[in-house]
Amino acid sequence: MSKRDNDTSKLKDLIPQMLQENKLQKGMDQIYVKEAWGEVMGKGVMNYTESVTLKNHTIFVKLASSALREELEYGKDKIVKMLNTSLPKLSIKSIKLM
Repeated sequence: MSKRDNDTSKLKDLIPQMLQENKLQKGMDQIYVKEAWGEVMGKGVMNYTESVTLKNHTIFVKLASSALREELEYGKDKIVKMLNTSLPKLSIKSIKLM
C-alpha cells in the first residue's frame, strides 16, 4: 500500500486548481450562466427558454416565443446588469436573443 500525502490543502483551494488543470472551467461557466438566467428571469421566462449558452462574454438565448423575444429586446441592458450582479466571476457584455 502507498502512503498518503500529508498535504493538508483545503478542498475549496483544490477545486479551482482541478477545474483549471482539467480545462473544465468553460463547462462550469455554462452551468453558472444557465442557473443565473433562471434566477434572474424567473419561471415564466424559463418555460419559454430552449437553450442558454455563453461564448466570448455574450449570452445566446433561444426562446420558443417570438412575442417574449421582442419584449426582452427592450430590456437587454438591464438583464445584462442583473446577470453580471448574479455572476461576479464572469463578465457578460451582451445578450443575443434568438
